[in-house]
Amino acid sequence: MAEGVQLGSNDVVITGTGLFTPPHSISNEELAASLTIAVDRWNDEHADEIERGELAVRTRPDAEFIEKASGIKSRYVMEKSGVLDPARLRPHLPTRGEDELSLQVEMALPAVHEALAQAGRRPDEVDCVIIGCSNIQRAYPAVAIELQHALGASGWGYDMNVACSSATFSMQAGVDALKNGSANCVVVVHPEITSAHNNFALRDHHFIFGDACTAVVLERADDAIATEQWRVLGVKLATKFSNAIRNDFGFLNASEDDPRDPFELVFRQQGQRVFKDVVPMVVDHINAQLEAVGMAPESIQRFWLHQANLKMNQLIAKQILGRLPDEVEAPVILDRYANTSSAGCIIAFHLHRADMVSGDVGVLCSFGAGYSIGSLVIVKA
Repeated sequence: MAEGVQLGSNDVVITGTGLFTPPHSISNEELAASLTIAVDRWNDEHADEIERGELAVRTRPDAEFIEKASGIKSRYVMEKSGVLDPARLRPHLPTRGEDELSLQVEMALPAVHEALAQAGRRPDEVDCVIIGCSNIQRAYPAVAIELQHALGASGWGYDMNVACSSATFSMQAGVDALKNGSANCVVVVHPEITSAHNNFALRDHHFIFGDACTAVVLERADDAIATEQWRVLGVKLATKFSNAIRNDFGFLNASEDDPRDPFELVFRQQGQRVFKDVVPMVVDHINAQLEAVGMAPESIQRFWLHQANLKMNQLIAKQILGRLPDEVEAPVILDRYANTSSAGCIIAFHLHRADMVSGDVGVLCSFGAGYSIGSLVIVKA
């Protein structure tokens, strides 16, 4: 319980969340079977270069390895056949005309409507829309402005990208907009089509990501009418440059003089280095924030952590609490959603808070490329 926490009437509150889950699911077994065919073909086609030592043999995937390494059992995707086609290994996404909804707005609308229903708000009461996700599907016009138009919302909107921390960073921006009076009802949205930036051709990467979209409604406590409200006690952001997670796809690629390795234009990471670097950074980050708001780790009922790797989350929570957390204290959704980038911690919050009571405190935390870390300490009103 958040004993002694002073809550002002003009605090910012979370009044609703929404989740869009794509229609298709891919199991580890399906994914591994597809990549096995692709790997065998590639090794056969490059047998001479491999024998001369010019290329390394590619390793076959294994469904058991995937779950052991990550905790992931399956993932949702917007399109399945292309991902599982050994000759393609990426989704089939039909080109849409300018008069059609973008794919990210199509994903966003059901999530936003669910969040607004929880908040007791109409779309025309929204006056700020922020889309934060790892990949924006076009440069301009902003997808957030298209979503604002599709909703019939007023005010303003913009897109932002801080990779896996885009959700918490966009929530910080929403909190600031509410506190400075530039908005009255903020919707932050995280339409992650990670299947389009993933590298499905390599064993170390092919299993990591899944697609999803989340939405969060933020309002001032004075204005909120929702039955369920979560007051924001504090937001803390941090970034530190690292190349350990990288994707070089961008508009300059077509103008670069030298051709790039195609694997530079999709997700890549140095997994062991990321684990070693990020775990202590997140632990220190959360501990510092809890100290700043005057709370001890043992007073936190729930940790909704970024959903990238089960062992990483367990170690972070263990170092904060001094013991391994149970599944209630640090809920896991990556077993069936995989890593949905910025949406992961919000999915965990959306699906795992119904049992909490007034005064219960939780920490929302994301971490990823950048490096970037964002966290919110929130209390159920």
